[in-house]
Parts: sequence; C-alpha cells; structure tokens
Amino acid sequence: METSFSKTVDLIHRSLDAQSIRRDIIANNVANADVPNFKRSDLSFESELKRALDREKEKPLLALERTDPRHFSNVPESNYKEVRPRRVLDYVSTSNNNGNNVDPEQEFMRALENQLAYILLVQAETFEFSQVESVLR
Repeated sequence: METSFSKTVDLIHRSLDAQSIRRDIIANNVANADVPNFKRSDLSFESELKRALDREKEKPLLALERTDPRHFSNVPESNYKEVRPRRVLDYVSTSNNNGNNVDPEQEFMRALENQLAYILLVQAETFEFSQVESVLR
C-alpha cells in the first residue's frame, strides 16, 4: 500500500525529472534560435499529471462491488505513475521571417520559471524528509 509520504516523494521526483528534461529542451531551443525553419519544443507533463490525479479522486455516484475479478468496475482506473513527460513541437507559431519560432527572451523567461520551479520542488522534498526526521527523533 502506498503511503501519503511515498506518493508525495514520488510525485516530487517525477516533477524534478520533468524539470530537468524541460531545462534541456529550453537549452536546445535557445541554441537553435537562429536556425532557419527550426520549431521550438516544449514539455507536456504537469497538466497530464493533474488529470491523472483528478481521475483517481473521481468516484461514481453508485460504486458497484466486484465479487469476482472478471467483473467490470465502474470506477475509472487511472495511475499517475503511467504519466510520462512528452516533448511537444510548436508548429503553429512563427516569430521570425526565416520560419523559426524561437523567441530568445521568452525562452530565457521559461528557463527562469523552470529553475524556480526546480528550487521549489527541492525545498518541498527537503521539507518532507525533515518531517520524517523530526518524527524519528
């Protein structure tokens, strides 16, 4: 059985991994800011993770009891652990005449937001483990 602590730590680790991948994607976008027809990428993770976590909370008005493992359940099955960070290309926007859609200023802003989110997640993880440490004392 998964505890609240282990689920929280797992979510933080998954989010930290996503922030690391996002950092690499942003760096790649900035490095290719002058390449003709280059399309910027982004990372899709947080919204999909939130959707999976929300589905876990959903309960039908009438939950059917399963008396046999072969019976169908009317409770939607969702596992947040199946959500993976997904790289998404932005084909829609074009900000330069050469077909490139990387705006370096926006990418630097995204890098700053990403770094702040990473720091916040590290602080959240530190807090979680400090709680455990205080209980063990």
